Amino acid sequence: MRELWTEQLGRRLDILIAGCGRGDTVDVDRVETRVTGIDEDLPVLRASTGRRDDLDARFLGDLRAAPLLPRTFDVVHVAFLLERVHHAELVLDRMVNALRPGGLLLIRMRDRSSAYGFCDRFMPGWLRRLLWSRFAPKGMVGPLPAIYEQVASREGIHSYCLMRGLMIAEDYSGSSGPALRGPHAKLVRVVCQVVGRLAGDRLPSTRDEVTLVIRKPQNHFARLI
Repeated sequence: MRELWTEQLGRRLDILIAGCGRGDTVDVDRVETRVTGIDEDLPVLRASTGRRDDLDARFLGDLRAAPLLPRTFDVVHVAFLLERVHHAELVLDRMVNALRPGGLLLIRMRDRSSAYGFCDRFMPGWLRRLLWSRFAPKGMVGPLPAIYEQVASREGIHSYCLMRGLMIAEDYSGSSGPALRGPHAKLVRVVCQVVGRLAGDRLPSTRDEVTLVIRKPQNHFARLI
């Protein structure tokens, strides 16, 4: 983002944080920014968003109807949102449309094709609510819905970018699941390893997060080249 700010000759960066209810912040030292946050209107997210003082504007509600004007933002940060919303591709389309040409789309999401993602999406909602306070780190916002549509995977998001003419600049894997950082992390890690082995290594247990740096092309016809 600092490189983008330099390319813009020091102009203010307009940043959208999609998934602001989880509390993730964007730290860009000495860069003038205007930050807008959007998320679903759930009680736990509403309370978390209300405690934030780093947002210049915010919207909670149906993300398919969020007030996102075309070419409004220089950076769109999608923070662990895609795996927990319905119609994820449609929501993502609206965010890409709101991104200026040459802008950055930063995505962090839980991978449905990992052992952790598999357990998360197949666990009944009542059980997730029951176990959350015991397994999640203290103060972590949740539990949140676990939808995991196809785009919430490395293969899914790569296909999405290919179809939309978006350029993936960087692609990282990581392990950051809430239960893997809670008081029973060792037990969760063992469960993920067992699931991975039973799946014949189709569901890796050593990673559960996908982080992508994506750039929207300057050329409107780039997807045709």
